Amino acid sequence: MSTVQTSDLGVIPATLVESQRRRSAAPTGDETVATGPPPVEIRDLTVAYHERPVLWDVDLTVRPGKLTAIVGPNGAGKSTLIKAALGLVPVAAGWVKIFGEPFAEQRRLVAYIPQRGSVDWDFPTDALDVVTMGRYGTLGWFRRPGKRERQIAMDKLRQVGMADFARRQISELSGGQQQRVFLARALAQEADLYFMDEPFAGVDATTERAIVELLQELRSQGKTVVAVHHDLNTVDDYFDDVALLNVRLVAYGPVDDVFTHANLHATYGGRIGFLSGGPAETSAAVAD
Repeated sequence: MSTVQTSDLGVIPATLVESQRRRSAAPTGDETVATGPPPVEIRDLTVAYHERPVLWDVDLTVRPGKLTAIVGPNGAGKSTLIKAALGLVPVAAGWVKIFGEPFAEQRRLVAYIPQRGSVDWDFPTDALDVVTMGRYGTLGWFRRPGKRERQIAMDKLRQVGMADFARRQISELSGGQQQRVFLARALAQEADLYFMDEPFAGVDATTERAIVELLQELRSQGKTVVAVHHDLNTVDDYFDDVALLNVRLVAYGPVDDVFTHANLHATYGGRIGFLSGGPAETSAAVAD
């Protein structure tokens, strides 16, 4: 089998990369015919930190109205892929389009939930104010949020079960509660595309159920979700599509077609354990 070397992270079968490219070019049998440009289209994307490639020549076209998981080992470039799509890190080569245009021209259509560890939770503000911030993109630079924006923010807090904590300082909330506040803020943006970086990491069972219900509701509304995910055992339960990433894109498509032992072995090498009926190797559950 021909292979493509990916830095010091191991060898990825070239046939899997090529099959992904063919899949991106042709619709699958269960795919709804899109009436416009795809929510996310990535071509030849390369990102490097200190001259070391973190992403290399990635091609990916995300199907609209689907819940897509980005899965891969530690250091695979999962979070970097989202940040590159949002213009948060410099790109060495290639391009990303959001609904057919650069992200800068489509900001109002996109919501982003970062990793909890990247947020300053000691900032002096309450949960309602955080969610109201999600309305700023629709107000423009010169309008301040009013009664309508506050009502929308409260509705979103209620939707994630956090209405009773609206006036609680975010530093006083538990990790799961903080995550639900950020989910509510993303909902308040009323976006068409949601990027989520490890939304399930470190949350309690109540928050995990709330996130799953939220994802399902967004899908029912025709929204598109792209989420970095670490738990291999729940990929097929929570998501429609999966992108397997290890600096290069190994494979992308519907979970039933792509989430196979062969593709997982190509992504994780010998570090992958059992999926159904056995524990996945713990290093596969680490965020990059």
